[in-house]
Amino acid sequence: MVSSFCWSCLTRLPTASPRAMLPPTLTAQRVAAFHTSGTLLASPLKKKANPQSSGPGYRSKQGVKLKKKKHVERARPPPVGERRALRKRIVLSNPNALEVADMQDISADNMVDSRLRGTILGLPVPMLDQLRAVQAFKPKQGWSIFRRPGTVTRRETLELGRLIDGISDKPEDKGKVVKRIITGPKGTGKTVHLLQAMSMAFTKEWVVVTVPECQDLVLANTSYAPLSDENPHLYVQNQAIAALLSRTVTANKNVLYKLKVSREHSALKSPVKPGTTLEDLANLGIQDPATAWPVFQALWTELTATSPASGFEKDFTPRPPMLVAVDGLAHWMKDTKYRSAKFEFIHAHDLVFVQHFLSLLQPGKNQQSALPNGGLLLYATSASNNPSVYSLDVALQRVAARQEGVDPSSPDYPAPVAYSNPDQRVLAALDSPKSSIPTEGTLELQKISGVSREEARGLMEYFARSGLLRQQITEEWVNEKWTLAGGGVIGELEKLGRRLTVSA
Repeated sequence: MVSSFCWSCLTRLPTASPRAMLPPTLTAQRVAAFHTSGTLLASPLKKKANPQSSGPGYRSKQGVKLKKKKHVERARPPPVGERRALRKRIVLSNPNALEVADMQDISADNMVDSRLRGTILGLPVPMLDQLRAVQAFKPKQGWSIFRRPGTVTRRETLELGRLIDGISDKPEDKGKVVKRIITGPKGTGKTVHLLQAMSMAFTKEWVVVTVPECQDLVLANTSYAPLSDENPHLYVQNQAIAALLSRTVTANKNVLYKLKVSREHSALKSPVKPGTTLEDLANLGIQDPATAWPVFQALWTELTATSPASGFEKDFTPRPPMLVAVDGLAHWMKDTKYRSAKFEFIHAHDLVFVQHFLSLLQPGKNQQSALPNGGLLLYATSASNNPSVYSLDVALQRVAARQEGVDPSSPDYPAPVAYSNPDQRVLAALDSPKSSIPTEGTLELQKISGVSREEARGLMEYFARSGLLRQQITEEWVNEKWTLAGGGVIGELEKLGRRLTVSA
């Protein structure tokens, strides 16, 4: 008999599993390895704490802890100009150095004494203020390692002393003008050579006019303006000219206060009264920089005057010779950092300050010398801070060729390389032909190299006597140091001499 239950009904009936009757230990052994019973039987997970709600609760005992910022004391920046003053500070004495007792000071008598070649001549103490005023000292020179400043007497120094002594005292050399461009490798003493010329000129009571750094006039760090409406392409630097007047007055005060004006100067705002000293005349441009350029022109006219104008004969005094020293000539042979109204770079020769000093290298006009009362024009180049100007290199080669007697029309005369496009203004500035005035010499090129072995020995002995060099000075030792210094380069000798060595 067929059952009344169909197959589908049987499948709906609950099936009794025998596993429920077994112990739990036996059930766990018969269960497969992958099951979810461990997860299902585990205790429920706790809720994670909200990080935003962390911290002390409301009105809890623990308060909010705030970290205190540490107060960092920041040093005040130095005042305006202090860093520049520190960088350009000049120290001329070292009290820890030994004093050289028998060192002579430079004077009118020993500046031409050939027996003093190789010795150290000290700079007189009263003259130091004058040399500081014309900025003859440089910060990187070794003045601060000795008891007092002094310079070595070399062959070029004696030659320079004879020139200054002859122009001052010898009638046959009266009114003589010497023009020189000084070149040489780095450390050979070109700037110190200018300092020696200044010290000798002060000894002979010359008027010293200096441009201590040509670079300062082309870096666009001083004010400038067109000269006038008639000459808009020429530019004047009133602040720089006022600084030049200040240096000239401070250094030559003992000479300028004795000299009085010899003519009227219509270009000045106020007429100059007869009896006005040249010191008072220069102070007009210092007090009012807007009139610095006309005042400088008037002062230069007075210093180069040979005779008084009508009505000024009473107070006229013959003018002394002049020394014009310029350092860093290459910076005047290229474009400056100044801009014109069309935003074009201004050439250095368009500055009236630069134009005036470069014109002195040319022969005098109207039968009048560049320095009618005689003097020296010393223009030095720099090897440590020297821009590369190809036109200047060619111009200096031409000066050396003319000095050796090479005719400009000769094929041996230096010429610029093809397609080099040299600056014709630079070539023309140093193209100085022979002057028709007998007392005015042609432009010369003087190359300063290392000192001789005898001069190097005198310098090393001065280091030893100053307490800087603990070494027995022998001929072999001097020859060794002279060779290590590149053939007597005085800057390298100074580096070797300041190293303290102790004998065994």
